[in-house]
Amino acid sequence: MSDFLLERPRRLRRSAALRSMLSENHVSPNDLIAPLFVIDGKQQKVEIKSMPGQFRFSQDLLIEECKQLFSLGIKSVALFPAIEAKFKTPQALEAINPEGLYQQSIRSIKESLPDMLVMTDVALDPYNSDGHDGLVDSNTGEILNDETLELLCQMAVVQAQAGADIIGPSDMMDGRVGAIRDSLDSEGFANTAIMSYTAKYASAFYGPFRDALDSAPKAGDKKTYQMDPANIREAHREARLDLSEGADFLMVKPGLAYLDVISHLSQNFDLPIAAYNVSGEYAMVKAAAANGWIDGQKVMEEILVSFKRAGADVILTYFAKEFAQGYIKR
Repeated sequence: MSDFLLERPRRLRRSAALRSMLSENHVSPNDLIAPLFVIDGKQQKVEIKSMPGQFRFSQDLLIEECKQLFSLGIKSVALFPAIEAKFKTPQALEAINPEGLYQQSIRSIKESLPDMLVMTDVALDPYNSDGHDGLVDSNTGEILNDETLELLCQMAVVQAQAGADIIGPSDMMDGRVGAIRDSLDSEGFANTAIMSYTAKYASAFYGPFRDALDSAPKAGDKKTYQMDPANIREAHREARLDLSEGADFLMVKPGLAYLDVISHLSQNFDLPIAAYNVSGEYAMVKAAAANGWIDGQKVMEEILVSFKRAGADVILTYFAKEFAQGYIKR
């Protein structure tokens, strides 16, 4: 029978050297962006219970964490603020405070590590007492699209003034990429990039992140602006619009349950594609590994390479530091 087997794919799997030589996709620290959480105070490093191994850092320790990441080859961080309740209002004006925690943190990172890329978040939920990404009509509960855009543009400019390299609109308001691009350009920040949260789904995977920022909606949900998990044509439409409005990257969020969306955008658009390996995806791996049900290291590596295989150029992941530590030991 062996005489008839002209093709034997297993020949190319028979040794580690062959498998390594023929591996089609690779992940390195250069591909990764590490999300980080910042809080007020000094010498504060508070673990997020639903995200084992992830912390809220005060600015001084945030800088130390960035230095560690940079030494491991992680050259980009995405910053998220945990804002004290006293600063949260229905108008979310703390979002545009040039001297607020967020803007101070951006400046501190860029002053300490000028070569570290800082990606920011443009959405109102950390600052909004309603917990929504946009302004809320107090009478109807409607998330106000056009009224929100003006505030988002001011946020983007203030962040760019603080030193942000990449602006990340995560709000999913219609038209926000174009509005932000116009505002940045008119204020002299034509070289500041925009990584649009293009296909951000109304997902159940965000719970631990909302724990980290205490940013869950106080009423209702986010389904009128975040996307239906059942839809992929809608993702194509959002990508087409973001491309036309001046986005520099297109992001899919979450990542693991939406590999088909990553693949679709990669095949149909020329912009770099980012995948966000979100908090719930991270937490599931950590919980299963803690119970001895899976090999956490190997599952992490398998997940990250799946994003590359699907077509992602950039991966935002809470595994960034852990992966980089293992990578340099190879």
